[in-house]
Amino acid sequence: MKIGIIGGSGKTGSAVYQEAQKRGHEPTAFVRSEEKGHAVLGADARLLVKDAFELTKADLTQFDVIIDAFAVPMGSGTSYLHLDLLTQLVHELRQTETRLFVIIGAASLKLEDGRRLLDQLLAMPDHEKWIGTPLNQTYELEFLQMVDNVDWVAVSPQRNFGPGPTNGYVMGTDKIMVDSNGKSELSNGNMALAILDEIETPKHRHQRFTVRNQEVK
Repeated sequence: MKIGIIGGSGKTGSAVYQEAQKRGHEPTAFVRSEEKGHAVLGADARLLVKDAFELTKADLTQFDVIIDAFAVPMGSGTSYLHLDLLTQLVHELRQTETRLFVIIGAASLKLEDGRRLLDQLLAMPDHEKWIGTPLNQTYELEFLQMVDNVDWVAVSPQRNFGPGPTNGYVMGTDKIMVDSNGKSELSNGNMALAILDEIETPKHRHQRFTVRNQEVK
C-alpha cells in the first residue's frame, strides 16, 4: 500500500516509516526539511517536502492511507495546531477512499475510576504550562467522533510513550492499561507495529483504540 506519513521524520513517524518499509509497503514521509528527512530515514527515503498545512487533496488522495503523526513540543504554545491540522485533513478527505489514521495522546483515555486522564492532569500544579497538547489531542478525538464521511481510525499510546523495545503489544479500547508491574508504557516501535497491523487488517472504523507494551518474560 501507499502510505503517507505526516511528521515522518519524528520519533513515531520514522518508526512507522521503517515498519511499513520492512513489510513491503510504499511509505512516503511528509517533511518540511529534506535534509532532516534523509538524515533520519536514509538517503533513499521517499519524501514529500511540504509544510503539512499546505497539503492539498491531490497530495493526500494519491495514498491509500494518511497517518497523522504531527506533533509540537510540549509547552510550545502552539498545541492548537494539532486540531487545526486535523480539521484540514478531514476537510480534504471527506468522501474520498483514502483512510485517515490519527495518532492522538493518552489524555482522553479513562482511569479506573471512570475519569479521563485529562481530568487528573488538569488537577496537577502548574498544568497551565504544558496542558495544551493533552487538551488539544482530546479535542481531536471529540472532533473525529462527529465525522462520518471520512474513513478514520485513531490510536492512543499509554501514559509513558517514547523509546523502548519493539517486541509486541497488548490492545485495548478506551482505558489506561498497565502491566503486571503497574507500568503504563508504549514504545514508538510497538506503536508502529500496532498501526501497520491495523492498516493491513482493519478492525476499527470510526473508532479509537489503544495499545501498551507487551511484557518481556
